[in-house]
Formats: sequence, structure tokens, C-alpha cells
Amino acid sequence: MIIPPAMTFVDTNVLLYAHDDKPDPRCKIAKELVGQLWSSRTGVVSTQVLQEFYFNATKIYKLAMPRSEARRALASYVQWRVIPTDAQMIMSASRLEEEHSVSFWNALIVQAALRASATFLVSEDLQDGRKFGSLTVRNPFA
Repeated sequence: MIIPPAMTFVDTNVLLYAHDDKPDPRCKIAKELVGQLWSSRTGVVSTQVLQEFYFNATKIYKLAMPRSEARRALASYVQWRVIPTDAQMIMSASRLEEEHSVSFWNALIVQAALRASATFLVSEDLQDGRKFGSLTVRNPFA
């Protein structure tokens, strides 16, 4: 998937696929997308995404990544723009959840992307092409 050079918020699932070596086409797509964001220096994540990545990569997701490797990945992603989750974002997400019928956790992701003034949010958890103001959701695997 080619994303024009614009601030792009990356959801946890895309990062997990980017670190997976399974012969799944989503892994290849995610690796290419993350590489493109490194090259263009337009990747954005939130503290929520970093927390979810570490937890899922070491515990739940089939990566079974050693903790030291997961920490190295985190250390690289903190070089991107990182949007902290704060009380105001939680309140805004609770309203977005209610108004747009999305899960609270996805609403937090959307709010972080909006706070970053991202143009795109790449995720497989939200409808491809869905708009939240100036933010457009892109499912790189669709």
C-alpha cells in the first residue's frame, strides 16, 4: 500500500504484522508500509499503541517476541512522533465512541491521530475510507 507522504498514524495491528515473519501477505504489506513511513519520517503512534504493541508482541500475539526484542522495537518507534494519552483524550474518546459507534479503544486511537493532525490512520480495525474530520482511515490489507 502506498500512502502519500503525509503524517500517518499507525495502529497496533499494523506494527505487529510488520514484526511478524509468517508467510501472510499482511506481514509483507505492513513491513513495506512501516519502511515507507521510516523513509518519509511521517509515522505517528500513541502511548496506547506502544503499550499494546509490547503486551501483544510478548504475550498474546503469536510472535512470542522476547521482551528484549520488543523493547528494541519500542525504542525505535519512540523516535516517531508519540502522542501521549491524557485525561482530555480519554474524555474526547468517550464522546467519539458514543457519537460514531466505535469501540472506546478505537476511539482513543482516532483521537490520538486527530491530535497529531495526521492525514491517515492505518488500521485493519476500522472501515477503510471512513473519515473523522480531516482524518481518513486506510486499511492497508483491504
